[in-house]
Amino acid sequence: MVQLEAQVDSDVPSGSPVSGEKKGKGNKRSHADDTSKSLVANGTHKKGERRSSVSKPARDLRDQPEPSPKSKKRKGRPDAVAAAIEPALAPIEADEVSTRSPSPVIDFDGLSRPSVGTRERLEETDVQKKERLEKMKGAVRTLLECVGEDPDREGLLATPERYAKAMLFFTKGYQENVGDIVNNAIFQEGHNEMVIVKDIEIFSMCEHHLVPFIGKMHIGYIPSNAVIGISKLPRIAEMFSRRLQIQERLTREVANAIMEVLKPQGVHVVMESNHLCMVMRGVQKTSSSTITSCVLGCFESKEKTRNEFLSLIGVNRR
Repeated sequence: MVQLEAQVDSDVPSGSPVSGEKKGKGNKRSHADDTSKSLVANGTHKKGERRSSVSKPARDLRDQPEPSPKSKKRKGRPDAVAAAIEPALAPIEADEVSTRSPSPVIDFDGLSRPSVGTRERLEETDVQKKERLEKMKGAVRTLLECVGEDPDREGLLATPERYAKAMLFFTKGYQENVGDIVNNAIFQEGHNEMVIVKDIEIFSMCEHHLVPFIGKMHIGYIPSNAVIGISKLPRIAEMFSRRLQIQERLTREVANAIMEVLKPQGVHVVMESNHLCMVMRGVQKTSSSTITSCVLGCFESKEKTRNEFLSLIGVNRR
């Protein structure tokens, strides 16, 4: 064995770079380790920290990528970044009026899923309101003419104005504010059992045919100590129904809004309705009904909780 080792050593010429290369690689590796250790020691890079991502644009001011690791400090943020995100973070603090919400349901100013002209209609003057009404009256008169009617006959003289005012009422939910509806009616009662408001009458407009769909909504939630005034649940449902809707989105928006405003353990919303767009036209099925459901939180994760809610509202007994 000694002779073999000596022979191997003798086969390697003196001054060969092999050992030097190995040694150099080892030096590079140890140098990288020393560098990473020094970075951790200086607080510029910590294991487990969230890395900055610039592959996709930020969806919210609070999602802006942090500075590069070279300038990032262990505690706090650079002044420039802190100044940029401070206005967005400030409204989240307790007892402050929210002006920016991370939820897609409630936008700033408390409006929920505002349409393109929502704020224009909300902030218009009396003169602008009159102009809007006249414009709608002209459109209705055109429709009457296009279907072959005489808009100047006695029965239709006031129809354009009546229909225009009715349509503004049917869509008044766009301008309503969630904060105004809730009006701080949230109470810390230490209650954590299921609360249900059932058989809430719903009237909405199908956005595909501009004809009504009519039905009932059942809302249940399990509080996290805080409860909401029970009249606020039908009011939230009314706000979302008074706009151009589809039943699936209406059900989901009511559930998401309650989840955001109250932050309970879970929310379950069930809606059943008849759509005149499939009763008066199309397939013309007068006895058909549509049921939609949205489950959030503990209702989604616990089957027994869902079944208890469905049993209490009477769905499982039908």
